[in-house]
Amino acid sequence: MKNTSNDSEMTMAEHFEELRQRVLYSIFVFIIITTANFFFIEPIVSFLQLPAHGIQFLQLAPGEYFFSTMKIAFYLGLILSTPFLIYQLIVFAIPGLTISERNIIIPLVVASISLFVIGLSFAYFLLIPAALSFFISYGANLVQPLWSFEQYFDFILVLLLSTGIVFQIPIIQVVLGILKIISSSQMFSIWKYILVLSTVVGAILTPSTDPITQLAMACAVLFLYFVGIVFVVAIEKQKIF
Repeated sequence: MKNTSNDSEMTMAEHFEELRQRVLYSIFVFIIITTANFFFIEPIVSFLQLPAHGIQFLQLAPGEYFFSTMKIAFYLGLILSTPFLIYQLIVFAIPGLTISERNIIIPLVVASISLFVIGLSFAYFLLIPAALSFFISYGANLVQPLWSFEQYFDFILVLLLSTGIVFQIPIIQVVLGILKIISSSQMFSIWKYILVLSTVVGAILTPSTDPITQLAMACAVLFLYFVGIVFVVAIEKQKIF
């Protein structure tokens, strides 16, 4: 019995060591990507400036541009290295999963990453241009828009990340459906409350106060919610769990 206990402890220790190594690999990849971002920071900044349609940016304090580029490199490194971290965690967890669990968890992770990327694209190509267009055109005949570099990129990063998170709504619904916490019929029955909630979420998550961006975000939340219901219905019909 004593030997069995020692073997069990050794096996557990090996698992923790493997997990530690995979996390360290992920941190190492994050550092490499973040460092590489500094070498390409100018094209990255130019890409993020495109939705502003030629607005002139000002550096209002010493070091504002430097610290802003550090922030951009950090967040971009975090976003780009997250899929590698998720992959490492999946590889670590797969040996302990059943076949049915593998068949649902791996597609869920792939779908989550895909939805996050779609959310970033939705924010960059639709929400951000709509918000900036509103602010640029409003009062354009009275004031000349000269924007703070740091405040602009804070606006961009908040909207990008919040939209990417919002696009995880279907994943959350699927997880709740799998755990049998709430069924698809129950989700559909509260759609009127979700309509109100989507408006509130749109107002909270959009850093701008223009109605166009808030309406677009609210519509995206409501659409994603119904997409999640469709996924839950499909899972319930297949009776995977």
